[in-house]
Amino acid sequence: MKKILSILLCSVFSYGVWAQESPKEEDFYKIVTPPVPEGVLLEVGGLCTLPNGSLGISTRRGDIFIVENPTSRSPYFRKFASGLHEVLGLEYLNGSLYCAQRGELTKLTDTNGDGKADHYETVSSWPVSGHYHEYSFGPKLIPGGGFFVSGNVAFGNEEWWRGEARVPGRGTIFKVNEDGTREEFAAGVRSPAGLGMVDGELFYTDNQGDWMGSGGIWHVKKGAFMGHPASLAWLGEDSPIGITEEQFFAERDNRKVRNEAGAYIKPENVINETPDMLWELKEKYPAVQTPAVWLPHGVLGVSNSEIIKDETMGSFGPFVNQLFVGDQGQSKIMRVYLEKINGEYQGAAWDFRSGFQSGVMRMDWAKDGSLFVGETNRGWGSAGDANQGLQRLVWNGKMPFEMLTIKAKPDGFEIEFTQPVDRKSAEDLASYSVSSFNYKHHPVYGSPPIYREDLPVKGVKLSADGKHLRIVLDGLREYFIHELNLDGVRAAGTYYSLVHPTVYYTLNKIPAGEKLSQSELKTTDSGKNKPKSASATAKKVVSPDGPGGAKAAAVSFDDVKPLLRKHTCLACHNENKKVVGPAFKDIAKRKYSNEKIVDLIYNPRPQNWPDYATPMAPMPHVPKDDALKIASYINSLK
Repeated sequence: MKKILSILLCSVFSYGVWAQESPKEEDFYKIVTPPVPEGVLLEVGGLCTLPNGSLGISTRRGDIFIVENPTSRSPYFRKFASGLHEVLGLEYLNGSLYCAQRGELTKLTDTNGDGKADHYETVSSWPVSGHYHEYSFGPKLIPGGGFFVSGNVAFGNEEWWRGEARVPGRGTIFKVNEDGTREEFAAGVRSPAGLGMVDGELFYTDNQGDWMGSGGIWHVKKGAFMGHPASLAWLGEDSPIGITEEQFFAERDNRKVRNEAGAYIKPENVINETPDMLWELKEKYPAVQTPAVWLPHGVLGVSNSEIIKDETMGSFGPFVNQLFVGDQGQSKIMRVYLEKINGEYQGAAWDFRSGFQSGVMRMDWAKDGSLFVGETNRGWGSAGDANQGLQRLVWNGKMPFEMLTIKAKPDGFEIEFTQPVDRKSAEDLASYSVSSFNYKHHPVYGSPPIYREDLPVKGVKLSADGKHLRIVLDGLREYFIHELNLDGVRAAGTYYSLVHPTVYYTLNKIPAGEKLSQSELKTTDSGKNKPKSASATAKKVVSPDGPGGAKAAAVSFDDVKPLLRKHTCLACHNENKKVVGPAFKDIAKRKYSNEKIVDLIYNPRPQNWPDYATPMAPMPHVPKDDALKIASYINSLK
């Protein structure tokens, strides 16, 4: 009898362990919102932790605040300066604050000790045309002296979609020396909102747009060209940039086409063309810099911002020395692991923490190791209910089950986990799906993922401690983004799933070295619960509306999620709540037919949603079968 009871208790206990819900990102990282005085509109453009632990905040409205005791329950806000022009960065140096306004780098000093800046000094200035989109980002301190600043492009009048450099410096990253002189450093940027110094080297984030297929992180070397041609028109003979405007357009069609009435035609994606690729341009002109890490648009943000390195020595969790990247549109933070292969940076990106009240623009570390997060939607629209905000992200000391690092190998990847994994799940090939894809380099606004292929998993090898996994693949491709889904992998003991089971690794170079032999690999494939890759899901066909407008069979969110992710629908839409665009449930209330929703995917009608500031771009590249499945899912929410 005791034996039977023991077996029953073990069974109940095992079921309880297996059935409990896996923790989510919010179970490890808490978002704290400090009180802000009534009437203070932050719309944060810059954050800077001062040596005494106070926090400097600059705003796009031209104010600078000093927040004393910023991690306490009662922080004190003091206005330090005002009357500035859209301050989108802030740095502290030798008792003064430095900020980049629209057209100058300004030094702000409190000379009489009353807590307010009374000396405003122009360190350096640069041209502006007056176009609203000519933002200046920075500054970032350079080891050894000086600052980096980046200049956003403007946009055309008739060709409103095309990025332009109307004055010198737009579309570039330049260096401001200590004596105020400026020098070109790198060119070919479009919307360089996030500058970050990592171990003395400069990196920056750019956003999807014309000539930019998706957002990403670039390593900025002197003389580098990132892919957008606007700045090339102003480069002189002594420029360090290793490609000219003439050379660029000899390789790329700018697609300046007029219709019969003489008006320019906005270029759109061409389906089934042989596309140009950024890495192909790099092979001819080595100055061309491809992203160290692509941040797939709509998956890992839509408007990437600040880059910051974790230098908290473990106060913020297990991700020491890794990078965190903000996103303004999706109001979230991503995590990035970098490595250097054959002299070039590459690496992996994961989701990290979403749910901020407005668009994440700037970040800096508090003295206690928590992360200050400055936010604004600036009228662009962002996930969250607020137009602006200051929040703080705090680790609770519990260890999340995550991929800690992922490194490229000659035959695949090696993944390190924060906790040991369950061996049975890890050694089952059904726990994995892998695919790779890339983006076009063309004057169209953004690019769909192209050349997507599924990569067969040949086998895996798990270390004795259960924390290191080699995954061996067929079909690695240099310069491609490799999407690895580990939905079936579980933690040892708890059987929890990974907090973030999907990683995107940009494989610029396949490293040399020894490959694993087939005899070293586990090749068991149960065939159960195999993760769905986006490319595999795309092959499924859904019938259109039947006679009389009858709906196709209802589709669940889990069924359609890979398609929503692949076609970047999740960049702007959520099932239940307003983000950049309306919730899917709100669209369902319009009672469109499936065919009508497909038509609206291809030809959006922004006038149908006047309460949303950001119009939806046409998406004619979405295959009809995929669009019908998405439509069927939306209509199932009625």
